[in-house]
Amino acid sequence: MRMPSVPRLPWLIGRSMQPLPLAPLQLPLALILRSVVARHSNIFERLGPHACKRFGIEPTDLPFAFVLEPHPRRPTMTAVRSLPDDIPIRIAGPMIGLLGLVDGAYDGDALFFSRDLVIEGDVEAVLALRNALDDADVDLVADAAALFGPLAPLGQRLLGGALSRLKAAAGAQEGSESWN
Repeated sequence: MRMPSVPRLPWLIGRSMQPLPLAPLQLPLALILRSVVARHSNIFERLGPHACKRFGIEPTDLPFAFVLEPHPRRPTMTAVRSLPDDIPIRIAGPMIGLLGLVDGAYDGDALFFSRDLVIEGDVEAVLALRNALDDADVDLVADAAALFGPLAPLGQRLLGGALSRLKAAAGAQEGSESWN
């Protein structure tokens, strides 16, 4: 028996993002990553020898991907149109599932065995990253909202609401199966 799939973002959301430039994403990505590292200071130290590797993260329902370089001293995450051919590690799946892996809403093993998550390359490095995220107990919404300083509670409500609406849109899309 197949487990229910992770909801995918509606096709229209991904399609509407295709012509947009990626440059405006770079600053928010850097700020959110910096906030996550500030609130979970040793998150990437747990990676050990894998901390110097590049991880390709590919949302299958969006027209771009991310390259994570989790160096403990200066981690970076960059949005790219497609992953470089020489990326040693690739993690692909629906965006909602990838976000859920970070904050613990989804179990990586379940997503992998249900084929909602595809892992290519250095599996040991992926497991080290997963363990580091699990141990850090990351809450992406709270970590991103922390960037709002004294307005963090308002930011958390706004970001949490936006994420809930995305999940609802993805769930509604998932329920509308093709008739053929």
